[in-house]
Amino acid sequence: MTDFSDPPAPAPLLEARGLRFCRNDDPVFGPLDLQVGSGEALLVHGGNGSGKTTLLRVLAGLLDGAQGQIFVDGERAGRDRIAQVSALLGHLLGHKGELSASENLRFAIGLYGCRSGITVDMALASVGLAGFEDAPARQFSAGQRKRLALARLLLVPARLWLLDEPYANLDLAGIGLVNRLVERHLAKGGAALITSHGAYATGAVRTRTLTLDAAHA
Repeated sequence: MTDFSDPPAPAPLLEARGLRFCRNDDPVFGPLDLQVGSGEALLVHGGNGSGKTTLLRVLAGLLDGAQGQIFVDGERAGRDRIAQVSALLGHLLGHKGELSASENLRFAIGLYGCRSGITVDMALASVGLAGFEDAPARQFSAGQRKRLALARLLLVPARLWLLDEPYANLDLAGIGLVNRLVERHLAKGGAALITSHGAYATGAVRTRTLTLDAAHA
């Protein structure tokens, strides 16, 4: 007998169940459930103090003490497994000011590896920093430093991008750049969690929204 039933849906790339975080016994967010699959963006909204940055740092494995369960590809995951599949772009961009743009990116490759089919020069050109390869990062404007961080995202082989206010310090051209990079990442099977007060990823991508508010505090 032939089984014509639909195959089971693939597990989300990342899923959290009952996720909660407290600081000094004061709740920061949760408990909450969320999931994001390959080819999908999850937009995280909420006012200042709602826990958006803390949520991304928990999901990146940078904060201890969270309650709940986190799964990667359907399997229970600890901090090491989460770190293998994710890359965080936070408010602190992690550049070494005395190193050039190229040196900063090669340092990241040494730590995290490099995605196939791309080079340091290609990544810099993709974010509008062609010609700045040898410039020290300390000489960059805030927008250029953000673009250098975006170049690092393009290089490292992370399937899940955790983007905390990626549009900050960017002009309209920079905001469009972020959206294009997110769309390309999703089109290749990646996923993204994005916090933002304003503009967010648009275009032909699967997008859902998670709101952190008093109900999760």
